[in-house]
Amino acid sequence: MTHILAIDQGTTSSRALVFDADMKIVASAQEEFPQHFPASGWVEHDADDLWSTTLSTCRAALEKAGLSAGDITAMGITNQRETTLIWDRATGKPIHNAIVWQDRRTSDLCQTLKEQGFETTVRDRTGLLLDPYFSATKVRWLLDNVDGAQARAEAGELAFGTVDSWLIWNLTDGARHVTDATNAARTMLYDIRKGRWSSTMCKMLDIPMALLPEVLDCAADFGVTKTLGAPIPILGVAGDQQAATVGQACFEPGMLKSTYGTGCFALLNTGDAPVISQNRLLTTIAYQLDGKPTYALEGSIFIAGAVVQWLRDGLKIIDSAPETQALAEAADPAQSLVLVPAFTGLGAPYWNADCRGAVFGLTRNSGPAEFARAALESIGFQTRDLLEAMHADMGDTDTATLRVDGGMSASDYTMQFLADIIGAAVDRPEVLETTAMGAAWLAGQRAGVYPGQTEFARTWALEHQFTPAMEPEARDTKYAAWKRAVAATLSF
Repeated sequence: MTHILAIDQGTTSSRALVFDADMKIVASAQEEFPQHFPASGWVEHDADDLWSTTLSTCRAALEKAGLSAGDITAMGITNQRETTLIWDRATGKPIHNAIVWQDRRTSDLCQTLKEQGFETTVRDRTGLLLDPYFSATKVRWLLDNVDGAQARAEAGELAFGTVDSWLIWNLTDGARHVTDATNAARTMLYDIRKGRWSSTMCKMLDIPMALLPEVLDCAADFGVTKTLGAPIPILGVAGDQQAATVGQACFEPGMLKSTYGTGCFALLNTGDAPVISQNRLLTTIAYQLDGKPTYALEGSIFIAGAVVQWLRDGLKIIDSAPETQALAEAADPAQSLVLVPAFTGLGAPYWNADCRGAVFGLTRNSGPAEFARAALESIGFQTRDLLEAMHADMGDTDTATLRVDGGMSASDYTMQFLADIIGAAVDRPEVLETTAMGAAWLAGQRAGVYPGQTEFARTWALEHQFTPAMEPEARDTKYAAWKRAVAATLSF
């Protein structure tokens, strides 16, 4: 038993990876599942798709590795955060589709709560902002819109969970209703200072506390699964962005990482004290070990890799993501298209749930190449927005090197533009699967297979460093055009 199985359950696909005793990936499997858009700004998943694709990819990864469940020491789980499920404790059946983190259906409720003066309460207890992004108002919507749900929740018949809880419930045949501190911290129901569910937040939204799972450290006993043929202990859990922070070994205050998946999420380690942002960033838990939370400032961008999916599935100008680089390089340098990908609103630092995407600077000659370049550049622009806000809060992030990971970090064009537009070095590690690596390390070190923090941090290795090549004047001109485009989008 020298291997660790990591589940990476994401927004558009489920993945499973097998790591060996040296923390090397020996096999992986991935499976996409459908997205459901029942109304404008609404995004849902079939909860059974999340579970079935997780199970099938675990089996496929083990088969590719030539291993059985008996060869696995422990399992780690990382997951899309904030996505909200409620299910029947007796049957294990969801009462509704999962409401995805991107979903904006509760924007009116959030606005009402702001007008009632609750935003300070939310920020002080949870570190978050009143926004549809988080789980709490999604729970309230489900309790309001599913017949009998409120009464059943009050009677203790229903269970709420983010995706990690849903998977663990199924993996343990309903034996464990648990989550970890990083996922709990994204619900808008968890007091990140006191380390417990907030009765104040639950009362504010009339959410019965009987719905809520037990909260554990990121490395803890989450139960044992027998679904793969032999008992495997689940020993590590973290939300995807926190798992990537761990996988990037950002264990010291001031270390900064940005993950480029469906969305983009930058986290800055702030140590053992939560820092309340004055620039509409989120205060969150980066990880929690041995009962001690480490905090972070986070900036969340809703659309990063999803903008490339839009080029593929919406505009149909590419067949696969790698095609965007050659298109972007072929774009007319005389054109200056700016794409604001606010397909489901804008996240940090704007937090506008209602604005929608826009393209500026179109000419008769604008075509697929210019759209591809604008799409990739939008990721760099949005990242700079986050780093500017972090710099305003902390004062020294302009000198920090940005560690990147996630699928889009494989694009040299995108990462070079990122370095150019932020005016700082961008470090891409040898292991891009840092989210799964983080989950694997949490489980592996708990099991005694992997080393502790200090030794693990020494294993981080650079694959390529991108350094700024753009002239400062050009950088400022391009960023000013982006800011004008965002202002126009917000005011439309």
